[in-house]
Amino acid sequence: MVNLLVTVGSGAMDTYSQNLAEKLDVPKVYTDIYQRIAERFNISWLSRDALRAVMDDRNFRKILSKLSGVVHLPNQHLGRYGNSLRMPYIITVHDLIRYFDLKKYGIYIHHPNFRDRFYLNCDYKGIKKAARIIAISEATKRDLIHHLGIPDNRISVVYPGIDHVTFRPSFVASNFEYPYILFVGSEHPRKNLLTLLKAFSRLKGRSSFGNLKLVKVGKAGGREADFRKQSMEVIESLNLDKEVVFTGVVSGVDLRVYYSNAECLVFPSIYEGFGFPPLEAMACGCPVITSDSSSLPEVVGEAAIKISSRDVEGLATALEKILTKRQLREELITKGVKQAAKFSWEQTAEKTLRIYEEVEENFC
Repeated sequence: MVNLLVTVGSGAMDTYSQNLAEKLDVPKVYTDIYQRIAERFNISWLSRDALRAVMDDRNFRKILSKLSGVVHLPNQHLGRYGNSLRMPYIITVHDLIRYFDLKKYGIYIHHPNFRDRFYLNCDYKGIKKAARIIAISEATKRDLIHHLGIPDNRISVVYPGIDHVTFRPSFVASNFEYPYILFVGSEHPRKNLLTLLKAFSRLKGRSSFGNLKLVKVGKAGGREADFRKQSMEVIESLNLDKEVVFTGVVSGVDLRVYYSNAECLVFPSIYEGFGFPPLEAMACGCPVITSDSSSLPEVVGEAAIKISSRDVEGLATALEKILTKRQLREELITKGVKQAAKFSWEQTAEKTLRIYEEVEENFC
């Protein structure tokens, strides 16, 4: 028997566990423990929140200790609890973004403080101890092998799906009275909004695109830094104050309308474990420009324009092509709908269930 932990919340990793829960007929344990973890990045060991976290961890370990059979931990930041489990467990690893920040390979989100380093090291130790690891892309699997030294035969790649009920072409008119390109995501450094802003500025310098706006959907980021302030400083330096529209977090239904009416989605991330917005946009009939880094080429296939993540001029040129070449736009839309159709939660659940059966057979 496999017990699936389901994390409440609205993030991509929460959505993953919730969609699996909907499709899998297995025992489930619902918890907000990951939401609490995410809210506590960058707090001090000496804070009240840190003390509450210790108590939360102890209480959650008690819940886990009462389970029988195999446990599926649905994201890498639950690896810290795997270290104390006596039963075998499966863990899904979405990415190693925090690991790269931990090792100072760059700034992908934020360099962790002392407390975060302790917990992140516990997470990666827990990943190594898992009976089986599910990676959500081949890129994440390669990272696990290369950076954590995990043997190939302990890692299974299972792509997430997208919600085709929510994400489909919408015939509702746009809320905006102007043409716009769309960016969906946080303002973490790895999301590379800076490169898009620079490319957009160059595009705006050409008279035929005077009415074009950039619409940014999603929250700025967590408590590690003032990501919105950083974005606004760049926007002001490029004189784009009146050209960028921030909507904040929107519902899936509203996002469908945004995708369907956009000139294109631009997703120039430096690193993604998977990357949902390009597929969601494709399912809505929206052309996509994305970077050629990490998992994105395997996710979008030949259905998007791919550019180097730091190539400002290349991105500006790609934007101009989509905005001016109707045939290219129609080809991308057609290919995108077909590409998005390859990813479903039913398929994700079916492949995950097979892994459950293999682990039960080998470890129980």
